[in-house]
Amino acid sequence: MALARAHSVALLGVDGHVVEIEADVGGGLPGFHLVGLPDAALHESKDRVRAAIVNSDRSWPNERIVLALSPATLRKAGSAFDLALACAVLGACEVLPQAALDRTVLLGELALDGRLRPVRGVLPCLLAAREAGMERAVVPESSLAEAALVEGIAVHGAPNLDAALAFLGHGHALRRPGAIVHDEAVRPLDLADVVGQDDARHAIEIAAAGGHHVLLVGPPGTGKTMLAQRFVGLLPRLGPEEALALAAVRSVAGRLPGGGALSTLPPFVAPHHSSSMAALVGGGSGLARPGAVSLAHLGVLFMDEAPEWGAAMLDALRTPLEEGEVRLARAEGTVAYPARFQLVLAANPCPCAPAHDRDCVCPSLVRRRYLGRLSGPLLDRVDLRARMFPVTALSAAGEGEDTATVRARVQAARAAAAERWGAFGWRTNAEVPGPVLRTRFALPRPAVRPLDAGLRAGELTARGADRALRVAWTLADLGGRDQPDEDLVATALYFRDRRAA
Repeated sequence: MALARAHSVALLGVDGHVVEIEADVGGGLPGFHLVGLPDAALHESKDRVRAAIVNSDRSWPNERIVLALSPATLRKAGSAFDLALACAVLGACEVLPQAALDRTVLLGELALDGRLRPVRGVLPCLLAAREAGMERAVVPESSLAEAALVEGIAVHGAPNLDAALAFLGHGHALRRPGAIVHDEAVRPLDLADVVGQDDARHAIEIAAAGGHHVLLVGPPGTGKTMLAQRFVGLLPRLGPEEALALAAVRSVAGRLPGGGALSTLPPFVAPHHSSSMAALVGGGSGLARPGAVSLAHLGVLFMDEAPEWGAAMLDALRTPLEEGEVRLARAEGTVAYPARFQLVLAANPCPCAPAHDRDCVCPSLVRRRYLGRLSGPLLDRVDLRARMFPVTALSAAGEGEDTATVRARVQAARAAAAERWGAFGWRTNAEVPGPVLRTRFALPRPAVRPLDAGLRAGELTARGADRALRVAWTLADLGGRDQPDEDLVATALYFRDRRAA
């Protein structure tokens, strides 16, 4: 009877957990037993592992084989354990020395002929392995570009099982990842392309400077989508840790671009209004996978034709907007994905959506019902609302400020906010809790008169007042002031309380 240990990684959302795989060979009737809460795909690995070992010119033990995955209470899913299972079996058969498997993470799906196929989530798996103190990892050769994004662990790429065994058993060289490449080639669209719409442009600038959410309402052809697409160009580039966090989400979703480039451009995700709930917030069978709200992490989620979305899907955004993450419960477990994005909603003023309001054929009740599909609790979390009007003269084209000019103001405002809130762990005004704004950084009573009036009149909720305060601080940062005054608070309410219809 022989015993060997190998290591792989199980993913729960974007959090990885190193799994110890123990192989016990001998002591009973021939058979292959896999224990430790494996899912259906992992159960099927028994046949893949056996065929891959035999077709790699290695002997399969005609004995009882027990493979135990620890911790036993953690659900293991997927085919990424194949390589580790095969190496554990061969280690128990003394084909591989145990020293070669120690402090080594093995990831990859095995084809029947022994080829190593890529799997999802290599990046978060390697991050977890590094945090657990693992020293090296063997991954499919086709995953090296993704693996290159993780520093602090020696990564080797194997094309097949035979090459991996030669590396582990005899020290034969495998391919190593190249240097990390930062993707700076993508240039965002220019804000100067948008004709007119000064009010909406100002709202977009405020939203970018403070991390706020925004609603754009206007007839077709007024530039709602154009403004949303250019919003990303106003945001600062992602830092190394932020870019890695976004890449981890994309890796789990199978959306990480090839080539090994680490994108520092904030994402722009624009799902269609016919998307399902699973596509929007995440889902699927087994452990849920990330949806659009997580793919937009640290960037922009644009929802065009917002009233056409189902009420349940719109209201599902409320928790991510408040908490910056989405939690998905399924029979096999609950996972949490990051979802700290800026929401941009766009809507027509009515169902018929004419180019000019004078051509509208919708009764007033229909118009109210149409925009009423955006629930009060959702709109209460949207800090800025801007009305867009039909363009009346093309001569205004090219007269608006370009992205570089506006972005410079946005960066200056964000720097002021980061200096003020940095000691508390916040970087933008939108992240600051309301109690902090009302106590430690309370404004003079004359400055908050517009808020008190709105609360007394029932036109503003307590949450809405806090969000208006955050917008007022952003306006102060854009204007180079130390704190908001009554005029800036009134301006914040102007953008919050404008009626779309």
